[in-house]
Amino acid sequence: MKLAQLFTIFPHLKLGDAALKDVSSVCFDSRKIESGCVFVAIKGVKADGHDFITQAVSAGAIALVVEDQARIPKDFSGAIVVTEDSRDVLNKLAAKFYGEPSSRLFCVGVTGTNGKTTTAYMIEAILTEFGWPTGVIGTINHHLGDQVWQTEMTTPDPMSFQRRLHEFETMGAKAVAMEVSSHALKQARVDEVPFDIAVFTNLSRDHLDYHPDMEDYFAAKQRLFHELLSRSDKPARFAIINRDDEYGRRLSADGATVWTFGSSEADFTYKVFGQNFSGTKFTLQTPQGACEINLPMAGVHNVQNATAALAVGLAAGAHLETCVAALEKFQGVSGRLEAVPNNKGVHVFVDFAHTDAAIAGILENLNRVRSASQIRNRIITVFGCGGDRDRGKRPLMMKAALGGSDLVILTSDNPRTEDPNAIIKDALEGANANEQKSKVIVEADRRKALALALKEASFGDVVLIAGKGHETYQQIGAQKFPFSDFEVVRELVTENVAES
Repeated sequence: MKLAQLFTIFPHLKLGDAALKDVSSVCFDSRKIESGCVFVAIKGVKADGHDFITQAVSAGAIALVVEDQARIPKDFSGAIVVTEDSRDVLNKLAAKFYGEPSSRLFCVGVTGTNGKTTTAYMIEAILTEFGWPTGVIGTINHHLGDQVWQTEMTTPDPMSFQRRLHEFETMGAKAVAMEVSSHALKQARVDEVPFDIAVFTNLSRDHLDYHPDMEDYFAAKQRLFHELLSRSDKPARFAIINRDDEYGRRLSADGATVWTFGSSEADFTYKVFGQNFSGTKFTLQTPQGACEINLPMAGVHNVQNATAALAVGLAAGAHLETCVAALEKFQGVSGRLEAVPNNKGVHVFVDFAHTDAAIAGILENLNRVRSASQIRNRIITVFGCGGDRDRGKRPLMMKAALGGSDLVILTSDNPRTEDPNAIIKDALEGANANEQKSKVIVEADRRKALALALKEASFGDVVLIAGKGHETYQQIGAQKFPFSDFEVVRELVTENVAES
C-alpha cells in the first residue's frame, strides 16, 4: 500500500515525496519497528511512544504520527501527522491498512464482567448453524473453524485486531463474535468497528486496579452502546441487554433496537424447569414465539448466556428452530464450568471465576442443582486471588466462597510479583476466626490444594476449582510455568487409580 493511499483518512494532508513510498506496516510497539513503517507514538499507561521516535527514524520509518512534534528529530524528512489523539489515528490507519474488513463482516460485540466467552462461543455456534462461518476473538484464543491463534488479552491492540479480521474474511468468514473488554473500550481499540449487535451480560467488581471506581468501569462498557453502536453505519443494529443485572437496567442504546433478556419483564424471558450437573432444561419466550431448550450445560448463568446468544441469532435473521438446534448441540467452553471426568463419582468443575460475584454466582447455581437433585453432598471450593491486581476484592472472594461452600481450600492463583502468603492473608480477612478453623484449609501450593480437594471429596460431592479456568500456566514472578487445572486434576485422578 502506498503511503498516500493509507493517509486518505486525512484528505487535506500533504505528504510530499513520501507519498510515493510503500508502507511495510503500521506500528506503535517499539519492538516491531521496521524499515518502511508508519510509527504511531502512543502515550500509554506504562510507556510513552514518543520516547522511541528516534529509534523509529533510525530504523527507517517513513511517516510519524505524534502528539508532541517537538520530539521529532529535525533531520527527519518523512511524512508527519500531528494529532491530539494518536490512538484515534492508529485505529483509522489499522482499519485502512487491512482494507476495513469489519465493514463486510457481521460484527457482534459482547461485553460484561462474566459470561463474555461462553456467550461469544454460543453466538459462534448459532451463526455457524445459520450458515455463516463465524470467527471468534476472545480471552481463550482467536479462531475460525479449526484454525486457532493464541492470544494473551481479551481484545487485542488495533493492528492485531484488524489483521485478525482481515484473516477471518480471507478465510471465508461472514461474521465475527468478539469479546470487548473495558480496557479495549477505554483505550479505543475497537472504535473502527461498525457493530451490528452489542451484547451486555452483567457487571460486577473487577479491574479496579485499572478503573478508579465502578462508575468508570460502567462508563467504559457504556461506550459500546452509546458511542460505537450509534456511529455504526450497519443498517439494522441491535442492543441485547441483561435486564436481571442492576447495571443492565441502567443501560440504554442510541440508534439501535433494544432487546432485553431476563427471568421476567423482558423481551426474552426464560424459566428453568429441570437441571442437574450435566445440563439445564428451560422454556424461553421470544419475540418470535416460545421454545423449549435442553442445554447441555449446568447453571442458570449459562441459561442467561444462551438466551443472549439466541437473541443475537434472531437479530441476525436466523430462525428460532436453528438457534435452538445449535444450543442443544453446544458442548461448552474450556475452563467455563468445565467438567473433569474422574473415577470417584465426584462432580469436578474448572471455572474462570475470579471475582466475588462470579464465585458467588457459580456457587449459587451449583447449590440450586444440588437442591434439585435432592442429594446430600458437599460443595468444596478451591480458589486463590491474582497478584498485582485489585486487593480489595480478595476478602470479598473469600466471603463469596464461604457463602456457597461446605469447605474452602485457599491456595495460590497467579501470584505474579506478590508474595503468595501475603495474598492469602488478604483473602483470609473475609473469614472470621470460627470459619477459618472449621471451614477453611490453606495450602499455598496449587497442585497440593487440588490433590487435597480430591482427597476430601466423596461420591456425589462437588469440587469447584475457581480462578484460572482455561489458563495453561501459573505466573510466579515474571515467569509463567506450565499449569492447567484441568490437566492437573486428570493427572491426580490417574495417580489415584494407579495407587488404589
